[in-house]
This record gives sequence, C-alpha cells and structure tokens, in this order.
Amino acid sequence: MQLQAESNPAMNTVTAYGQDYIEINAVTFKYAVFFSPEGSIQRWDVQKPEDITAELLRQAAGLGQAKADPMAFLDGAPAGKPADAPEVVLIGTGRTQRFLARDIAQGLLDLGIGVEAMSTQAAARTYNILMAEGRRVVAALLPLEP
Repeated sequence: MQLQAESNPAMNTVTAYGQDYIEINAVTFKYAVFFSPEGSIQRWDVQKPEDITAELLRQAAGLGQAKADPMAFLDGAPAGKPADAPEVVLIGTGRTQRFLARDIAQGLLDLGIGVEAMSTQAAARTYNILMAEGRRVVAALLPLEP
C-alpha cells in the first residue's frame, strides 16, 4: 500500500508497507526496523511482538547512548530523561494490535515517554503525521507478517 506520493528527503518517512515489507524513503526493509525523523534506520532484532523486551524498547527509543539532562527538572521533565528523548515511541506489532506488558514499557513511561502499541499500518500512518508536525517521535515497526 502506497502511503504518500512524495516524501521529504531530509526526513525519514514511511512511504509504503505490504505483506512482508516496510518501505521508508522508498527503500524496502523485509525485517523489523526502528527510526526517528532524522538519522539512520536501524534493524530491530524482533521477529514477533513477544520478542520485545524493556531493553529492546530502550534501544528503539535511543536511550542507550543518550545522556540525561541534569537540569531537566527546571523544565518539569522527569529526572534522568535525556534532553533529546522522544515524546512517544510507536510500536507497530504487525497485522494486528498487540499490547505490550506493562513492565516492558514502564521504564520509558517513568521518564515521561509515551509508548503506544498498534498495528503496523496504524503506527506507520501515526508516525508520518507526528513527524510532519515536527514532534519527537520514534517508530519501531514489524512487517505485517513477521
């Protein structure tokens, strides 16, 4: 399914998805990936929603390499939340929506980062909308049939 005819080459945009692929900036990926509007598209070592762990979710959110902002409390941000952390992480769980266990998402939720699990189609559309609005969003998408 084609999502949009044009994409901004400076921004990672989901341009299509199908039975066994996700297309970002007209490049086809036949495996799970995670990405934000800017930067590289990373392979995500997940074959099915049950494979998602708290550590893999942190990896997708980019929290492994991010440093906490020690002055974040002045802006009302939770302690330990990196200044460049996403506002929300969208998890595309394949053809159908599969909720994550609360303990998997709790670490991100404690930092004030939203975690939303939905079908890959819905996550792709939601990501494109939030990205176009200039929001700090990360998408972690599994193909429709992993």
